[in-house]
Amino acid sequence: MKPNNTLKEQVNALPDKPGVYQYFNASEEIIYVGKAKNLKKRVSSYFNKIHEQGKTNVLVKNIVSLKYIVVETEEDALLLENNLIKQYQPRYNVLLKDGKTYPSICITNETFPRIFKTRNVYKNGGQYFGPYSSNYTISSLLEIIHDLFPIRTCKLPLTKDNIQAGKFKVCLQYHIHKCKGPCEAKETEAEYKSNIEQIRQIIQGDANEISKLLYEQMQQLAAEYKFEEAHNIKLKYDLIENYKSKSIIANTIVENTDVFAYDENENSAYVNILRISKGCVVQGYTIEYKKRLDEQKEDLLAMAIVELRERFKSNSKEIIVPFKIDYPIKGVTVHIPQRGDRKKLLDLSLQNVKQFKLDKLKQAEKLNPDQRSIQLLDSIKERLQLDKLPMTMECFDNSNIQGSDAVAACVVYIKAKPSKKDYRKYNIKTVVGPDDYASMKEVVRRRYTRMLNEGTPLPDLIIADGGIGQMEVIRQVIVDELKLQIPIAGLAKDTKHRTNEILIGFPPKTVGLKPTDQLFKFFAGMQDEVHRFAIAFHRDKRSKNQTASELDTIPGIGEKTKNELIKHFKSVKRIKSSSLDELIEVVGKNRATVIYEHFQTQIKP
Repeated sequence: MKPNNTLKEQVNALPDKPGVYQYFNASEEIIYVGKAKNLKKRVSSYFNKIHEQGKTNVLVKNIVSLKYIVVETEEDALLLENNLIKQYQPRYNVLLKDGKTYPSICITNETFPRIFKTRNVYKNGGQYFGPYSSNYTISSLLEIIHDLFPIRTCKLPLTKDNIQAGKFKVCLQYHIHKCKGPCEAKETEAEYKSNIEQIRQIIQGDANEISKLLYEQMQQLAAEYKFEEAHNIKLKYDLIENYKSKSIIANTIVENTDVFAYDENENSAYVNILRISKGCVVQGYTIEYKKRLDEQKEDLLAMAIVELRERFKSNSKEIIVPFKIDYPIKGVTVHIPQRGDRKKLLDLSLQNVKQFKLDKLKQAEKLNPDQRSIQLLDSIKERLQLDKLPMTMECFDNSNIQGSDAVAACVVYIKAKPSKKDYRKYNIKTVVGPDDYASMKEVVRRRYTRMLNEGTPLPDLIIADGGIGQMEVIRQVIVDELKLQIPIAGLAKDTKHRTNEILIGFPPKTVGLKPTDQLFKFFAGMQDEVHRFAIAFHRDKRSKNQTASELDTIPGIGEKTKNELIKHFKSVKRIKSSSLDELIEVVGKNRATVIYEHFQTQIKP
């Protein structure tokens, strides 16, 4: 696509230096912000070819002018791009979806600080740790803290003047030994803040030092025969050790590290961060970007790393990522681990990001149960080049053994889901011998003739469990005989009777789908379903016919007797091998004698 003359001049004038570029539309709005190692090469690439992604072509059509900012390093370009996107939120850039507010732990800026969970961050001098993506994690951590340390939970304004004036009285927390009563000066500020400092270390992940200190105190008290006090310290020590065992998932060699995992689908990209301190996971968080163009995963991950490290004020000198990225931040080492503790951390982060992605999908499906189905139908419409969404699809299959007991089945899918109440079974009436094409013509003719006569809505797509031949006989009935315009597709199989291609149209054309594609799996599942339904019907019919042919030849044995026998013995084979006494118990002496003698006569040479 060629830019206009003014824009062309701007592109030609770009320097061969790193920087950030901004695209503007006719209303002088910023519609896209990007970074580049080489501004001239990167920006020129937008205008010298037709892009595979239609969205990119739409962006280029809307570009009227551009501006750029030259920076010293690629690192500066990455940081500046992130800031400009957050500031202007251009239409064609990825959209950061971050409406949910996650909780943090707050240590207040008071004489006797309080510690609590909050979703709001205020500029009041308090210290905030988080946010935490799991409520369970933060609640468990706070529970451990309050079990370990007698920190107040009240909101009283415990200033020195208020305490000296005797304005407050101790509460229940004091009497159950959950608080030492700083409100009545029963605990000094220094003692209280010593506990706060230890709590701060635990929250930051440095529980080892606290554990070591408690162990030494416990040993010292035991040596002094102060066993009750030593026991109280031991309870705290056990709590800390239990917390460490749950939170430490890597060797302490992994000191201060940020771990990032990436996952995506067609519309969104997801990035998780795990912050590691002293071998402990101290924070976990996942963000979502809504894709706008054909963004590369490497660029999205780099952008998310900048965003998350800035958000959490991280100065870790090591980051762990799942694949190679262009991250030119000085002083930061990038690892792509293949084994060991760092790989375990990366796997844990990946597990978190996949769970977040799954939760978002489930949430979307709860809000709109049909959303996933509509997306699937839209993909079918696009790939099969249909005129409308195939809200109703019907698939046919035949089943027979050398022409005997020939049957057919039709399964119906509504909104891409099986509608079993609409399934239909057919006994082949006009075809003699094993002729699948003739059987298919009969069933299709019977089904749609009846639907036309009854005024029943016709399907949006007919699918044959077979290739070109099956499609053609359906076409002969639908188009030539009934004069209907319903798209027809075929599910062709390979020599191992597995679906290997999907056909559409006349002459049939192969739809380019890989076995891993969602649409391929959907049609293969439909084929399995119609095959199962047809086989089950055929077996049922064959079993009934075999049963009838064996018992119908016995004089004096009617339908009622046959049903009693089959209900009790389950099969003709077991009836044949039964003794006379066993038969008498079911149908009485006279009928049992007739049946027994009939089968004994067959056995005699």
